[in-house]
Amino acid sequence: MRRIAIIGSGQAGLINAHGLLKAGYQVSLYSDRTAKQWLTEGRPTGTAVRFPMALAYERELGLDFWKDSPAATAGVNFVLCLQPGTPFLTLNGFFPTSALAVDLRLQSSCWLEEFERRGGKLHIEKIDVTRLDQIAAEHDLTIVATGKGGLSQLFAVDESRSIYKKPQRHLSMVNVINTNDPPNWRDTKTKIARYYELPTAGETIWTPYHHMTHGTSWNLFSEAREGSPLDIFRDATSGPDVLDRFKQLIKKVYPWEWEWAKDMTLTDPNGWLVGEITPTIRKPVGTLPSGRIVTFVGDTGMAFDPIGAQGANNGNKMAQHLTEAVVKHGAAPFDADWITETFDQFYHTHGEPAYRFNNTLLEGLPAAGQAILAAQYGSSGQTSDQSVKQKLANAFCANFSDPRYATAALRDVAQANALISQQMGGSATSAIMKGRLAIILNQIRWRLSDQTKFGMHNQVRA
Repeated sequence: MRRIAIIGSGQAGLINAHGLLKAGYQVSLYSDRTAKQWLTEGRPTGTAVRFPMALAYERELGLDFWKDSPAATAGVNFVLCLQPGTPFLTLNGFFPTSALAVDLRLQSSCWLEEFERRGGKLHIEKIDVTRLDQIAAEHDLTIVATGKGGLSQLFAVDESRSIYKKPQRHLSMVNVINTNDPPNWRDTKTKIARYYELPTAGETIWTPYHHMTHGTSWNLFSEAREGSPLDIFRDATSGPDVLDRFKQLIKKVYPWEWEWAKDMTLTDPNGWLVGEITPTIRKPVGTLPSGRIVTFVGDTGMAFDPIGAQGANNGNKMAQHLTEAVVKHGAAPFDADWITETFDQFYHTHGEPAYRFNNTLLEGLPAAGQAILAAQYGSSGQTSDQSVKQKLANAFCANFSDPRYATAALRDVAQANALISQQMGGSATSAIMKGRLAIILNQIRWRLSDQTKFGMHNQVRA
């Protein structure tokens, strides 16, 4: 039986470990914390919302422990604001099936325990390069899944694939409970995420979230461009501090949401983070001092800005691809050529489309993406809505699950027109013009209306 080592007990490492274990390999997992420590000492490393394609692999591995969670997310309400305080354009779309964001502390704890229960070998220790070299000597293949820091430096940056040389946003996140959620909200499976886009300021994203102790809750995330009205978290030092600043932001930038958001409370003292990420693609072969080689999975090799929620999804897909490639390789050695070929196949199939989709959001939707948003304008977000506008809004949301689906259409006008015509029938030009006219008329109504009634729970009904 071939022996495989995985270093790291986050999302991608555990998915890879379970996949290889199910495939019949002897798998050793090296974690720097126990299952209990994940719950009591860990900090969430992000929202880690997964969409249908990534969740399907978790289901295949029997790891969908939270499939019945009331925090499942049916779709997204995308709101474009040309300036703070004024919504300009909305999209109310549904995912093909529900998405789900589970507290990674709870998830890693449960998946670690399940890994041992299924026969995997768990080692609790912190791994440095010297120890990694020893582990590599004892295994046929060693996979590094320790995230963006530390051991990721073993893998050279692929300059030809890495577009950015520095972070594009300053990030902040906090997990909260909201006493102003509508009655029975915790028991319904029709929750909607909120995605606010301010082209010159950044993004604010509010996602239904399954917290490790509270269950159904919210994850608030800010993606701030430097110096913008969202860029207020850099010196935040605690969960209460981050939450207080989110409330300030909401009151100033999204005032129609203030009544809903004003009484939010922190879920737990560790449920927050601030920081920055440089989107980076690395080369998949890492060479140790002895000359032995290792490879990676997940954020260690492909680090995403969270803007498009592609990190955890890409990690699942990469783990599945790597597992299948290991099985297909049989008894042959896992040499550098095999590692490179395996990653290149994944990159061209799934990794590059996800990276390109994420970068499209970082750069701001070009004319093609704006045309799609205009054409679908008026989508209701109702499950009973079978209109062509709703079909186009749903197509936009489907791209989060599989970025191969519509990323090209978001970037190229001709392909955008083809997608609009395919989903709506008739002339794309006509649909876009009608949508833009409706947007203008709605801006007039907005300025004459009671603007406090724009909020999430009044506008979006699944």
